[in-house]
Parts: sequence; C-alpha cells; structure tokens
Amino acid sequence: MKFGPVAPKEARGATAVHSIRQGDLVLKKGTVIGDAEIAALDAAGIKEIVVARIEAGDVSEDQAAAEIAAAVAGEGARTDRAFTGRCNLFADTAGVLVVDKDAVDRLNRIDEAVTLATLAAYKPVVEGEMIATVKIIPFAVAGAARDKAVAAAAKAKPVIRIAPYVVRKVGVVSTELPGLSPKVIDKTLRITEARLAPAGAAIVAERRVPHEHAALTKAIDEVRKAGAELVIVFGASAIADRRDVIPMAIESAGGVIEQFGMPVDPGNLMLIGRIEGLSVIGAPGCARSPKENGFDWVLMRLLAGLKVSRDDITGMGVGGLLMEIVTRPQPRVEPAAREGRNIAAVVLAAGRSTRMGAVNKMLAEIGGKPLVRIAAEQALASRAKPVIVVTGHQHDKVEKALGDLPVRFVHNPDYAEGLGTSLRTGIAAVPAEADGAIVCLGDMPQVDSGLIDKLLAVFDPEKGALVVVPSIDGKRGNPVVWSRRFFNELMSISGDVGARYLIGQYAEAVVEVPLAGEAALTDVDTPESLKAVKAEIERA
Repeated sequence: MKFGPVAPKEARGATAVHSIRQGDLVLKKGTVIGDAEIAALDAAGIKEIVVARIEAGDVSEDQAAAEIAAAVAGEGARTDRAFTGRCNLFADTAGVLVVDKDAVDRLNRIDEAVTLATLAAYKPVVEGEMIATVKIIPFAVAGAARDKAVAAAAKAKPVIRIAPYVVRKVGVVSTELPGLSPKVIDKTLRITEARLAPAGAAIVAERRVPHEHAALTKAIDEVRKAGAELVIVFGASAIADRRDVIPMAIESAGGVIEQFGMPVDPGNLMLIGRIEGLSVIGAPGCARSPKENGFDWVLMRLLAGLKVSRDDITGMGVGGLLMEIVTRPQPRVEPAAREGRNIAAVVLAAGRSTRMGAVNKMLAEIGGKPLVRIAAEQALASRAKPVIVVTGHQHDKVEKALGDLPVRFVHNPDYAEGLGTSLRTGIAAVPAEADGAIVCLGDMPQVDSGLIDKLLAVFDPEKGALVVVPSIDGKRGNPVVWSRRFFNELMSISGDVGARYLIGQYAEAVVEVPLAGEAALTDVDTPESLKAVKAEIERA
C-alpha cells in the first residue's frame, strides 16, 4: 500500500487518510477521492492531501476484516458487515463465551495490521451481545498477512464460540443451624432464581435440613431423584475442610470431591463435587449476595455444560480479586477490647416536603415543637455523638428552629435532587474518629433516644453486625446504623435514592432488631399523616 501526500489531481482512486475541514469543504477520513472531491479540494485551496492507495497484492481493510472474522467465528457466533476496516462478531444465542486464548494471541502476532479483540473468556453473554471485533489498522493489508490470519483461525477453529446453556433443572439444598433465620434462606433462593434466569434454568426441587451430613446426604439424593441436573448446597456454616459436613455428604451419596477452594475473592470457599456425572456445588457464603463472586464463574460454566476442572479453578487467580470484602475485618486480626463505640447521628432535614403542600414538614409542630427539633433532641439524648443535621430547603428556618441545640449543621446545596444527595452530604461530615453513623430522618417524631440506643447496642463490626436495622413484624424501618466500611458506597449515592439497596446487597452484614409499635415505620409526608401522628402522640 502506498501512503503519503499528493496533489489533489493525483489522488484520484485513493483513500483520504485524514478528515479535512476548510471553509465549506468537509472531507471525511476514508473517503475515496473522485472528480467531485478533487474539484472541492481545488476550490478550497488545498494543495496537498495525504492518501493511501492499494497496490497489487493488497486487500482492502473491509474485505480483510470480513474474511478473518468469518474464519474466527465458531458455533453460536455471527459476523456483521465490515465497515471502516472493522468487522464485529455477535452472540447468536445466550450462553458462555469460549475463547481459545492461544489462538487469539497467535493471530494478533501475525502482522501489526491485523487485530482481534474479544470479551473475557467464559463471560456469560446474551443473544445479540457483541463478543469480539476484528480491526484492520491501515486502509489495506498485504494479502499474505490476510491469508496467514485466515489459516491460523481455520487451524484453531473454533477460535470463538458460544456454549449455549443446557442445564435447565437445578436442585437446591440449604442446611440449618439455630440462629439462621428462614428469611435468609428465602432470600438466598430468590437471588439464586435470579442468577439462573438468564440461562433459562429454574429451581425444580428444594430442601431444608439440619446441618449434619446424614440429613444432607438424603436431601441431595431427593433433589437428584426429583430431576435436578445440577445441585447447589448452601451451608448454614462455611465449609472449612474436605472432612466437613457438605463434602462428607457428597461422598456419602456416592460422589467425589473434585476441588475445594478457589483463588477468587469473594468465593474462596467454593467446593465442586460430582455424583454419577451430576455436578454438585458447595456454595460459598458470598453466593447469598447478588454481587458477582467466584460462585458465578463456576455456576454459569456448568449451566452451559462446560466441565470445570481443577486446572480451570487454579487458573482463575489473575483477575480473581473481584472486590474488597466490606464485611471482613480489616486487617484480619483479633481486635482489641473496646469500651463502647463512637457512632455519629446524621439527621436528614433537607427535603422540599412537596407532599405537604406549602408547609415545610420539618417545621410542622407537634406539642409545640417542630418535627426537626424533636428528631434532633432525641438524637442528642442518645449515645450517638456528635449529632449532624443536614439542611437544604429553607435551611435558615430549620437552623433557627434548632439554634440553641448543640448540633452540627451541614448544608446540602443539591437537596432538590433528592434524598441521596443529603445522605452523601451527611456521611461526608461524620468525624474521622467515628466508627459509624446512625442515619435518622427528621420527619419521624416517634423515634426516641431509647430506640436509637437499642440499635447502637447491637452494632458490633467484629461480630459481623455492620448494619443494624429496626424491624417490625418483618418490615424494615428507620433509623439505620452503618459501619464506616460502607461510607464510600453511601457517598456514591446520588439523586432521589436512599441506601436501601445496599442493605440487600450486603445481607450477611445486616442485623435486624425486632421492635414493638410503629415508630420505626412512621414518617410524616402529608397533612393527613401529620394529623394522625399528632393524635397518636397526644393520646400517649
């Protein structure tokens, strides 16, 4: 391929290498120069243009990209029309992307003009998702380089393929120990169903048994007989050794343990066994969370009928550190004994009260006191220190209502964007020495200091109680205590979104405190609710 500057009249049939904008002229990169383009260049006073011209033995970028992409694509992959030297590949079906990494590396080393990029190997994909792209760097490539790339792809074929999901029926067994709430198992099943759904799989049999190997052996056998093609065991206690309850049960059922442990975090305590050709997963605790972890990496491969060997597992270390595990003590050492904890109170009082009409609900009174003052006084009477009040709408009036109280004010200028901005503002103001914060809502006048102290008494990061939530008849309310370990995520919240979704993501870190009454569920949003709460307080 010839490349370089020429006069416009000498560029006929060549390709413009760069875009040109001068006066009324707009000539895009990649344009093939013809008579009209030459005239436009002359009219614009362009004396020289950089072009590329194909020579004998060269192949155009689009032709080369299309032919290499076709050679690379295996079962379940399709190619799109090549354009500007690029040909994209897409999944024709949902499944797991299988890539021959060595073949991709060899192809990319043939010639610097030829490149192939793919998604990560074994990534679950949906139908229509882009999975790879062939890009020819210059406007043409030597035919010999194209031929080598096509031959290399043909030799390795398939370089890229989609393993479609084939396992549709899953059995789940959960073991139980005293103290494990049935709600934890219920939630685990919902999360598992959501994980299986993209693969078209479903739970066809479910058992809950005591955490001992004889009962578990029987349950595994029952779900197998019910038609399960894959069995997942969620232990009430994490697997600690190959001689622990779950591996013993698999072996008692006539199976073998293929691998225990994996270099993926979270997900270290994964166990894979096999019983008469059927895979059994001893799920790590992180599998109860919807966030990606090592369990996902194994589960999706097995659903696609791909064998997961010991070599596969031990090869997952690079890239296997998926995230810092917020529920794990940092550093992981035995903590020194402490006399209580320093928890700040953050009172959110910045909202516009749109449902209250013209009234700012923070200034609405019960018993002669504004709601925000009631909330602040109860926070001050609790063990929480300091008390931080987040203001926004009518901040001067709110501050005046609290003027003689020893609280710290922090203003949220973005209060109109919603609750998330006030939460972010309040958490940012918590002193560095605080272990956490209890987030209180300024429109909940029935939350008193006693309720706040009950929640603070349960907070214990070293025992896994990182988030403490009040609960009334199974419904979670406010206020909520948050460990400092969650502050970064709390401060990333924006818009009119609270932190409720984080509670769902970190279920293993959440402790519920059962309470009587409706105080933790009752807020004031409307004139009607204000009237009802006022009447209830006055009756008391």
